[in-house]
Amino acid sequence: MGLVSWVVVGLIAGLLARWIVPGSGPGGLVVTTILGMAGASIGGFLAGLIGGTGATGFNVWSIVVATFGAVVLLFLYNLVNRQTA
Repeated sequence: MGLVSWVVVGLIAGLLARWIVPGSGPGGLVVTTILGMAGASIGGFLAGLIGGTGATGFNVWSIVVATFGAVVLLFLYNLVNRQTA
C-alpha cells in the first residue's frame, strides 16, 4: 500500500473510530490520521491472527480493518487516561 493510501485510509479510519468511541481522545487532524494509520497496523495484525488479511490498499476491507484497530487504540487510550486522571 502506497503512502497516499496509508494516509487516506488512516484519516478515514481515524475519523470513524472517533465517531464510534465516545470520550475525549487526543485531538487534531494529524493525530487522527496517525491514529488511523496505527490502527491499520494493529487491525492488520489482529486480522492475521484469525487468518484474514490486513490493510491491503484503498478498499472497504482496509478501512474496516484500520477502523477496528483504531477503535482498539482509542479504547485503550481512554482506559489508561481514566486511570491516570
